[in-house]
Amino acid sequence: MDRRRFIIKNSIALAGITVLPHSILPSEIFKFKDDFPTNRPPKGKRTFISDSVEMLINEVKSNILDKELAWMFENCYPNTLDTTIDYEIIDGRPDTFVITGDIDAMWLRDSTAQVWPYMPLIKKDKKIADLIHGLVNRQVKCVLKDPYANAFYKDLTKESEWKSDKPSPIQGVHERKWEIDSLCYVIRLAYNYYKISGDKSIFDKDWDKAMHLIVQTFRTEQRKDGTSPYYFVRMGTNTIDSPTFGGTGNPVKPIGLICSMFRPSDDATIFPFLIPSNIFADVSLRQLAEIYKNVLNDKEFANECNSFAQEIEEAIKKFAISEHLEFGQIYAYEVDGFGNKLFMDDANVPSLMSLSYLGAHKAEDALYKNTRKFLLSDSNPYFLKGKVAEGQASPHTGKEKIWPMGIILRAMTSTDDAEIIHCLTMLKITHAGKGFMHEAFHKDNPADFNRSWFAWANTLFGELIIKVYNERKHILTLSF
Repeated sequence: MDRRRFIIKNSIALAGITVLPHSILPSEIFKFKDDFPTNRPPKGKRTFISDSVEMLINEVKSNILDKELAWMFENCYPNTLDTTIDYEIIDGRPDTFVITGDIDAMWLRDSTAQVWPYMPLIKKDKKIADLIHGLVNRQVKCVLKDPYANAFYKDLTKESEWKSDKPSPIQGVHERKWEIDSLCYVIRLAYNYYKISGDKSIFDKDWDKAMHLIVQTFRTEQRKDGTSPYYFVRMGTNTIDSPTFGGTGNPVKPIGLICSMFRPSDDATIFPFLIPSNIFADVSLRQLAEIYKNVLNDKEFANECNSFAQEIEEAIKKFAISEHLEFGQIYAYEVDGFGNKLFMDDANVPSLMSLSYLGAHKAEDALYKNTRKFLLSDSNPYFLKGKVAEGQASPHTGKEKIWPMGIILRAMTSTDDAEIIHCLTMLKITHAGKGFMHEAFHKDNPADFNRSWFAWANTLFGELIIKVYNERKHILTLSF
């Protein structure tokens, strides 16, 4: 699809999202009639259409008693397909570019997360299978372009709008913030696409080259010799936009963990060993090992990946777990290897809250449960309680804004009906009448929010509703 036409099409698709003025007061929100006309773009303006997705929307929606919640699900679940997909065949191969929403660039992390709720449909819907296959191919191109970059343009010759960053991004790169999770999400997508579809064709020479480059980059960022070729400086006064010390980050003591200069929120880390991202890397390396051992018959590289994962796991156990006076043993969010630890969490995924969602822990694991209790307490500086809601915040959006994504992940990782109901109620009363999720909203006034078009949060909300439908359908017979 021509890029100009794609952006115009998405601008039209977005028009249905902005329904109410930002000046609306909290007391005026949620005064709806019994009918809830869809906020989805007209069918002819959608960027991708899947019959199986439409069937699932109808099935789930018909089982939700609360009309407003059903309306939110209908708007949110297909939002990635409706507004962000650029799918085509390039050189005889599927290629899928997924913008994050209101930014005309594709994040490796967001793109995987945005299509994730459609993955279960792969075996019954060839169009969805081709879509995911195409994203695997596109992500490989991106990794080979620059393994340190987090976001890319469809046109790999396009000049970055962040060209003033140092070093300036090469053509095709939107932003070059080094985040471990970006590369983990590339592995997560390919691994799970194969596990569901059985399609080995994605494991071609370029994919193999990209995977070796990912592992090489992880190895480099262990910084065992105290050095790294990476640095990042962004001009301005926002201190979370660049690592300290000329973009190289605070000192670390090599302990086997991987340095991440940025968090999944795209904020600079304080201590470079970001624990949830290292745990994610542990999971991802073991997934790579499985593929190389059982599918590609490369035992040597499989063993390398497994031993690397084991090294990370042992370092996490030794350096990232501490005894809390109130909660017992819990994870730190960031460490430096010298004994310094930061205790908090960020609403983005990977987070400490999301570890059971990512498959790194079972919900009943004592260490995870203890950490989760800490995260939902006043001891966590980024767990906010306001007049309308409580939830995970992030330095990215300041000291007073809660992320719907954090509330969604709390519900996704909960085993308690009452907690899930509490989360769904908060999500219902904080969408500011839009029927969509936002990046963040003010804890006392949901009409004060960031980003009206944030496809990851929308689709994640849809994923939550489907999870509740599949596992706890009785909850959807309630009014919230």
